[in-house]
Order: sequence, then structure tokens, then C-alpha cells
Amino acid sequence: MSTSPIPHPSVSDTDASLIFQPLSFNRTFFSRGMTGLAFVLSGLAILPLFSILFEVIKNGLPQLTLDTLTQLPAPAGMEGIPDGLGNCIIGTLMMVFLASLMSIPIGILAAIYLSEFGQGSAIGSGIRFLITVLSGVPSIVVGLFAYTVIVFTTKTFSGLAGSFALAIVMVPIITLSTLEALKLVPTAQRLASSALGANRFQTTFKIVVSSALPVITTGTLLAISRAIGETAPLIFTALFTINWPDGFFQPTPSLSVMIYNYAGSPFIEQNAMAWTGALVLVFIVLCINIFSRLVLAKTR
Repeated sequence: MSTSPIPHPSVSDTDASLIFQPLSFNRTFFSRGMTGLAFVLSGLAILPLFSILFEVIKNGLPQLTLDTLTQLPAPAGMEGIPDGLGNCIIGTLMMVFLASLMSIPIGILAAIYLSEFGQGSAIGSGIRFLITVLSGVPSIVVGLFAYTVIVFTTKTFSGLAGSFALAIVMVPIITLSTLEALKLVPTAQRLASSALGANRFQTTFKIVVSSALPVITTGTLLAISRAIGETAPLIFTALFTINWPDGFFQPTPSLSVMIYNYAGSPFIEQNAMAWTGALVLVFIVLCINIFSRLVLAKTR
């Protein structure tokens, strides 16, 4: 029984010439029109960001001096006295540092459990659900919770209460970003580690976490930049003071609360200092975001 070869479709010279023909006017017009529309809409989306940056730089830069970064705030209405926000910068860094110590281990360990040990379990599903809900809770509700837990109990506003509130804000961000980073690690690496004799803990911490560490670092830095700009939780917990921070058990100044207080002040000099505080805050957040991008790009 003989079989005849299956004929293969051939491309004629006419069909081949169609490949090199330019598009019709209607298709070219539509393509270029959609491209132009995409650029216009992208510019409109970015315009509010540049408008905010322009206003912050224009109003905050004239007051930005070395004294502004190192001196205490001047009393309202006083002239001829150095006016600064050094205590607010230090207070912000103190509370964010303590909040990071609280939230980073909890967030990363929770993500490791959900990704590597709690898959498919009822406990893991419950924790994942609670963290997802917590990520959507307004920060002012977090401030009220921290006020009830710490301020109401200790009968005083404190930097500890502010750090506790910021840690609650940071935990879901760190957990969810770490969880996504761990998912990016190929399953083949886990299987290869197990084939070489590594147990589950060794595979998790020496292979999986090490591979996802750059993305975990980026998510952690983004959570820190989010915490630096929070205002509502600190109003209910850390309050504010014009003095230098005196530990974590006293009212602690912060840039965000200073901006909130000074923006509504009837004194012009405090309004101007609010713009300067906003400029410093934006600069700190910008540096953290740039650093996170550099860490991720270098690893890639």
C-alpha cells in the first residue's frame, strides 16, 4: 500500500509581496492615533504628580536651610529665632525604626509560613484572609486601636504607641509582598534542594528565601516609606511636641503630624514650615523608593 506525500502549502510571489506592502491609510491612522492617545492619557495621569512636586518644591525650598534640619521649631509668632524641624525628623526615624523591628520579622515569617508550610491548611487560609482584610483597614482605625491598647492603658501618649500603630500598618504590606516574592521562586529549585538531601527548613531558608531576598527587601522598603508618611495613627498615639524626643515613653514629634498642625495654623511662618516639612518628607520617601529600585535592578 503506497502513500502519497502530503502536499505542503506554498507561498506564491503575490502572497509574499503582501507582507512588505505598507498598511492602509485607515489602519495607519488608527494605529498612530491610538499611540498618540495613549501618550496623552499617560501625560494626564502623571500631571497631578508633577503638579504636587512643583508646589512642594516651590513653597518648601525657600525655607530649607541647615538650621531648618537641625533646630527645634520656634514658638508661634516669635521672630528672630531659628525655626527648624530637627526634632520631627529624629522622632519620625525613631518611630519608624522601632516599627520596622516589630513588623519586619512578623511579616516575613508569616509569609514564609503561608507560602511554604501552611498551603491548603485552614489556619493558613484564615491567616491569609485576615492579612488581606488588614491591608484594607483605614489607618485612622489602626490609630484608634493602638490608642485603646497602649495609650488608654498607660495613660500617656508615647512614641511606643506610635511605633505600634505603624507596625500594624506595615505588617500586611510586608507579608503580601514577601508572599508574592516567594511565589516567584521556581518549584524546581525546591525539588533540586530536596533531591540533594536538604530538609524542608534548609530548603526554605537557604534556597527559597535567599532567592527571593531582593524582592523581599524592596517590599520592606516600600512598607517603610508608607509608614513614614502616615499621620492619622500618630495623632492618636504619639501626639506631638516641640521638644527633642525623650525616649519612646513620651509624646514624640513627627514630620507628618507637624505638617498637619502647621498647615492649619494662623501664622504664616508655620504655614511655610509645613511646606518645608512636606519637602523633607517627600525627599525621604523618594530616597527609599530609589534605593529599593536599585536593589532590585542590581539583583536582576
